[in-house]
Amino acid sequence: FQLRALDRAETTPVVVDGVMYVTESPSNVIALDAKTGSQYWRYNHNLPEDLNFCCGRNNRGIAILGDKLYMSTLDAHLVSLDAKTGSVLWDVEVADEASGYSKTAAPLVVGDKIITGIAGGEFGIRGFVDAYDAENGKRLWRLYTIPGPEHPDNKSWSGDSWRTGGSPTWMTGSYDPDLNLVYWGTGNPGPDWNGDVRLGDNLYSDAVLAIDPDTGELKWYFQFTPHDIHDWDSTQIPILADSEFGGQSRKLMLWPNRNAFFYVLDRETGEFLLGKPYARQTWAKGLDEKGRPIRIPGTSPSVEGTTVSPSIGGGTNWFSPSYSPRTDLLYVMAYDGETTYYIREDEYVAGERFTGGGGVTPLPAANYASAVRAISPQTGDLEWEYPVQPRSTAGVLSTAGDLVFSGTIDGFFFALDGNTGEERWHINLGSRVHAGPMSYMVDGKQYVAIAAGNVLFTFAVRE
Repeated sequence: FQLRALDRAETTPVVVDGVMYVTESPSNVIALDAKTGSQYWRYNHNLPEDLNFCCGRNNRGIAILGDKLYMSTLDAHLVSLDAKTGSVLWDVEVADEASGYSKTAAPLVVGDKIITGIAGGEFGIRGFVDAYDAENGKRLWRLYTIPGPEHPDNKSWSGDSWRTGGSPTWMTGSYDPDLNLVYWGTGNPGPDWNGDVRLGDNLYSDAVLAIDPDTGELKWYFQFTPHDIHDWDSTQIPILADSEFGGQSRKLMLWPNRNAFFYVLDRETGEFLLGKPYARQTWAKGLDEKGRPIRIPGTSPSVEGTTVSPSIGGGTNWFSPSYSPRTDLLYVMAYDGETTYYIREDEYVAGERFTGGGGVTPLPAANYASAVRAISPQTGDLEWEYPVQPRSTAGVLSTAGDLVFSGTIDGFFFALDGNTGEERWHINLGSRVHAGPMSYMVDGKQYVAIAAGNVLFTFAVRE
């Protein structure tokens, strides 16, 4: 079946007990029969007419706990609905939308808590991760992603730059129930491209935070790009894998970063284990023994413009990678491109963009290619790739049947052999695939769903 939405979809549905829940931009949700597409109910969230936000009218999904549904809204609210009727149970303001805060990602359920982040890094916000009581919407704790003056790590920000330093948390994190740790990626420091006004490493921007979900305490962090000046948010989905590394069974975190390096961390301790480029990059000679990038001189944004790889879009971006324990491979949609980065002086005004520059990215050329890349967690080596032209901004799904699914900006949805990268089949959906696919089973029948343009397509395996 097909579901036509009102706007371009970046959502991945959730299916529970034969009911599909799918969000619709900007901040709506629909409940459907997962076999037929028949609608059960719809919720439309009312937004302010003068809403100011970046970057797109997006909503990427929901969370379910029992008979309750949870979703973020573009005006920085967290809403709980009755999953059976769509009626509002509670609606709380997470942050002030007039100051540039917004929310686009799915929340994360951990026990009886709803963990959620915040967007708005282009507006000089101060990022955070929150926990709310799933029953009544009461905020239980808040962890700021920029430490205040009372914390030693605040010294990584010059002067008062921490107050408008960004470090948003605009994608969903991951949870390890065995370790009882939540892992959440943070975005770029602000202003995005003018690092002269925020000297220092700018902790904890462009990092992964390991958080105790019961208290909000920061257990450890790892910063991928200290003092980021290219807008390479580290808000990719943390991939948790139990695999062998260095001859030992380890609890790993796999992270193809927007800065074009692939990282392997020990997710118990945050120890850096491995890092290698997986996409074209011209800004660093490599990583040192602690995983800190060794920058190449002359790659900073400039008034006249400095051309660097990866592009503003990064070696990858928010769209999710995937790991298969069957093949022991990490699959990511990678991009080899470049941007000419510029710097300027911006004055901070609450609720207005505070970026300190920008970038010009050429149209995709023959050597600006996307590819699904399969990477070994043990070595960081490329095992195979499936080239995509002109590029792709789609997520990747790997299945127990050793298939890998993804799509392209010119509307193709395809399945690959997870071991070899050989194409199994493809179909033209007629519009850009800008979301991650998902698979589910109802009454013993397997389905695959993917959003393309403003339509959600659902396929069933032939009997």
